Amino acid sequence: MKLRNTALAAALMAMTLAGCASSEQEQRAGTGALIGAAGGALAGQALGRNTQSTLVGAAGGALLGAAVGTATTPQRRGQDMCRYQAPNGSIYTAPCDDRYYRGNY
Repeated sequence: MKLRNTALAAALMAMTLAGCASSEQEQRAGTGALIGAAGGALAGQALGRNTQSTLVGAAGGALLGAAVGTATTPQRRGQDMCRYQAPNGSIYTAPCDDRYYRGNY
C-alpha cells in the first residue's frame, strides 16, 4: 500500500511539473515522460505481474519517454518566432523584433 501511494504521489508530481513547462522542448519532455510512464507501467505489470515490476516499468518508461520527447522537438533554424495581433484582431506569427530580445515587449 505504501509503495502504491508513493507511485501515485510521483505521478501527480510529474503531471504538475509537466504543466509548468515553458518551452516546447520542456512540454514535449513532460508529455513524453507521462506517456512513457503509462506504457512502462503496463509493460511492467504484464511481464512481472507484481507492484515492483509495475513501478520499475513506469520509471524506465518515464525516462525513455522524456528522452524521446526532448530529442524529437523540432529545432528552429535562424530567428525565433513571436505571435502578434493585427489591428483587426487576427493573430499571426512572424520573426521576433528587437523589443523581444531586450525584454521590452
